[in-house]
Amino acid sequence: MRHDHLITSKQLSRADIETVLDYAAEIDADPSAVANRHVGTVLGLLFFEPSTRTKMSFETAMKRLGGDIVDMGSVESSSVTKGETLADTVRVIEGYADALVLRHPKQGSATMASEFVDVPLVNAGDGAGHHPSQTLLDLYTIRENAGLDDLTIGIMGDLKYGRTVHSLAYALTNFDTRQHFISPESLQLPREVVYDLHQQQDGTGIREHDALEEVLPSLDVLYVTRIQRERFPDENEYQKVAGEYQIDAETLEAASDDLTVMHPLPRVDEIAPEIDETDHAAYFEQAHNGVPIRMALLDLLLSDDAEIRGDGDE
Repeated sequence: MRHDHLITSKQLSRADIETVLDYAAEIDADPSAVANRHVGTVLGLLFFEPSTRTKMSFETAMKRLGGDIVDMGSVESSSVTKGETLADTVRVIEGYADALVLRHPKQGSATMASEFVDVPLVNAGDGAGHHPSQTLLDLYTIRENAGLDDLTIGIMGDLKYGRTVHSLAYALTNFDTRQHFISPESLQLPREVVYDLHQQQDGTGIREHDALEEVLPSLDVLYVTRIQRERFPDENEYQKVAGEYQIDAETLEAASDDLTVMHPLPRVDEIAPEIDETDHAAYFEQAHNGVPIRMALLDLLLSDDAEIRGDGDE
């Protein structure tokens, strides 16, 4: 894995993905083995949008590697309120940190920011664009529960604005998968994403649906996303689709006993709490997997150790 920045999952090959997942599995099995790898290293967190799991898991990951963090804090308490540009903000914080993690409401912001810094930058979500580190923990969870080849996955909910969906869909084209996208017509995948996916999989393995029932029995994994109220330019448009796709025990009666249900969280009402205690539920495991995945990712981006990168002599 030889990338200066991680901006989208499109830049990751199957070998890159497997390097991160395999290394994360090693860390998960023995976190103490890497506890002091990055003593003195500082990670800069720049979150222009709210975050719980992504922000806290990056902070936890850096500290478990022996390093520390500097946090820009809320937008309201930063110089952004004085009119400072994103380019200037990242150049300033680059002087305090050895790597940066950026979340921003504007699609394409991470790409732009990466052009102004020399330290590794990880895109932690750029509007409705991409969220590649989430994709890596999603893939890790899928692999642990269902494998990554000969896989049938349903991705349901807000596919138009869902950056986790876009990133995951691109990454899955590296594997032998069949992807079923389930959403209301107004929240279908952007046409350019559909075109790219068809190009990458020669038009096979990509299907769109407006109802879950027709594909549920065939699924190995169901990846559910919330309808993102904050992304809608019109509240009336949000109200038309709010609560339209929901999973409860009755829904899953038609599913395989081995179905894995995932969600990037937070959820609103897409998955009923009664699902939490079933063998289907993997979304809290999914959130926990953010720490070993981000430990592995940060170590790979910050280290010159060839053996860790998967290209050593052994």
